[in-house]
Amino acid sequence: MKYSGWPEPGELVVGDVDEIADFGVFVDLDEYEDKRGLCHISEVASGWIKNVRDHVREGQTVVAKVLEVDESSSQIDLSIKDVNEHQRKETIQDWKNAQKADNWMEIALGEDVDDDRYTGVANALLAAYESLYDAFEAAAISGDEALEDVDLDAETADAVVTTARDNVSVPYVDVTGYVDLESAAPDGVDDVRDALAAAEGNGEVPDGVELDVGYVGSPEYRIKVRAPNYKTAEDQLESAAERARESIEAAGGVGEFHRERREDDE
Repeated sequence: MKYSGWPEPGELVVGDVDEIADFGVFVDLDEYEDKRGLCHISEVASGWIKNVRDHVREGQTVVAKVLEVDESSSQIDLSIKDVNEHQRKETIQDWKNAQKADNWMEIALGEDVDDDRYTGVANALLAAYESLYDAFEAAAISGDEALEDVDLDAETADAVVTTARDNVSVPYVDVTGYVDLESAAPDGVDDVRDALAAAEGNGEVPDGVELDVGYVGSPEYRIKVRAPNYKTAEDQLESAAERARESIEAAGGVGEFHRERREDDE
């Protein structure tokens, strides 16, 4: 989705070289609706320029700095030479990420999503995250937890998480679940302790997986898993909970796994 307004002076923008003239280069701004800027020949590259085409070509994607904006005459003055290599690479990467996030939004909300719904969901995500890409990346890593403070209905939040986990490449994902462990035996505390040790793996957790079991409030315990992908994380979470349940039940106690907290975190 493109911006409908105007860029600000000093902003770095991404655009495609649309036309090359003797006096400069016209650039279509990819991030703005129906906006075109002019980079004067003196702003294309440092030093004396004999032929503009020695520095840019039609169809080339460039990063330019906005020098001046005159809305009354629909004129945007640009500079390509004022953008260093680090800025260029960073801006291009952000632009690519924005394109990916826009595609993920359409997957999550449907290709026929109207502008009002798209904008509403986007604004909700942007209230919690710096960019839509960051929001989807967080959803891929942490699932529903990443959207707990985002003003979205449950169906939309689920669609965002599902889309993120199906499409976003991340170095790891986090999942969380809870297990209730109870034993009425005289040495019930030891039974629970053994069940927690079983949940932690007893050497059964594979390489590349981090598993942490923590106390929440009797009889509830939190299991956190960090793994390279969502399937592995979910499998290890369920395996940890099953080990704990089998251990406590073998000692005559009761164990139950659930995904959501039953009490508010203290």
